[in-house]
Amino acid sequence: MPELPEVETMRRGLLPIVGRQVVDVLKLPCPRKPIAVTPRIDRLRRRMVGQTIEAIDRVGKRVVVVLASGDRLVIEPRMTGLVLVADPPDPMYLRLRFDVSGKRYKSFYYWDRRGLGKVRLYSPAEFAKELGPEKLGPDALVMTAEEYRARLSKSKRAIKVALLDQKVVAGIGNLYAAELLHVAGIHPEKACHRLTRDQWRRMADAAVAVLEEAIRYEGSTLGDGTYRNALNQDGGYQNLHRVYGREGLPCPQCGAAIKRIVQAQRSTFFCAACQRKRPT
Repeated sequence: MPELPEVETMRRGLLPIVGRQVVDVLKLPCPRKPIAVTPRIDRLRRRMVGQTIEAIDRVGKRVVVVLASGDRLVIEPRMTGLVLVADPPDPMYLRLRFDVSGKRYKSFYYWDRRGLGKVRLYSPAEFAKELGPEKLGPDALVMTAEEYRARLSKSKRAIKVALLDQKVVAGIGNLYAAELLHVAGIHPEKACHRLTRDQWRRMADAAVAVLEEAIRYEGSTLGDGTYRNALNQDGGYQNLHRVYGREGLPCPQCGAAIKRIVQAQRSTFFCAACQRKRPT
């Protein structure tokens, strides 16, 4: 489930380890499906141990640990992964432990209940090739209306589906796509090439506003309780959801019942009154 707000919250939770040295890297025993770790653990340890952590970045839905060597440890949590500096929700699903120097936060962890995430150490050239602008669109926090128009105005895809394409815009997932389209007043099934300039502007503004608000509340912890911040605490934005997961409940803006449809095999929630589907 982690999308941009959740991953950005994880990133910020790791900031106290900037300036520390990596002391050890351990792959922990887990009875569930193994995660993808590249390179294998002995090579990963050899390249990381002794390196100073220079920065903690984010690329789309990935946390990036930048080392003094220029290598970047990229953690992609996907559906059920967490990046932690505190004890995990359940130690059974701990996958990797990275020990660092210092007295506080002596380790950070990668935890993943279902084993869908990926951890990879990239050289600078590999990072540029695999996660550069040819692979990922601009970050959703800085994407402008004109960039959305340039990338999507000729597309016949439904706008909600297009927003999930990470090559178009990096960081938006199913939950926040539904939320931002409600704020922008745009029907999720509206074809991209039918959007007006004003709608592109409203959508770009809504994307930044919704994502920044969600970051302030440290992301959304849904009913399964999977997502936790780096300190193993719930997010708070789920209490402010306008449409996501609220089928049949009143729209907070107009009071009409929230509807649910399926797009690209994903649930979409919207208000038919606030997000009218006008004839095309």
